[in-house]
Amino acid sequence: MKKYILIILVLVLSTVTINAQKRKNKEKIKALKVAFLTQELNLDTKTAQKFWPLYNEHENNLDVLRRKGMLDIKNKLKNAGGLEALTEEESKFFVQSKIKLDKKELVEKEKFLEKISKVLSYKQILKLQLSQREFARKLMRKYRKQSNNK
Repeated sequence: MKKYILIILVLVLSTVTINAQKRKNKEKIKALKVAFLTQELNLDTKTAQKFWPLYNEHENNLDVLRRKGMLDIKNKLKNAGGLEALTEEESKFFVQSKIKLDKKELVEKEKFLEKISKVLSYKQILKLQLSQREFARKLMRKYRKQSNNK
């Protein structure tokens, strides 16, 4: 009995530690992204105070949409018996579900553009879009480099 309690305790502590590390990594990446975008956009303090709450809300909205949408699709796919068990009609349903999710993301991006255009110039907005891609590329390169060194 003590053995089982000890195993459960070790598993719980391991899970807590792993989740804390993931959260820490996510926060570190977010801080790097904030610094990178602030520098790339050359935001002054006043503009940054208006920009970051809008940007963070937008990122959160996209994250929620993606997580919920993909989780729904994955759960429905699992309940249908997996990818290999799908009929052509069921496959069509899943493709259409993904397109609906993409459309919801587009609506969110359009709302963000409307809000952010009151804070940034369109030139800065374009710079933001390009800088986001550049940050993602740099992050992937760094990740690949670290993976190759292990």
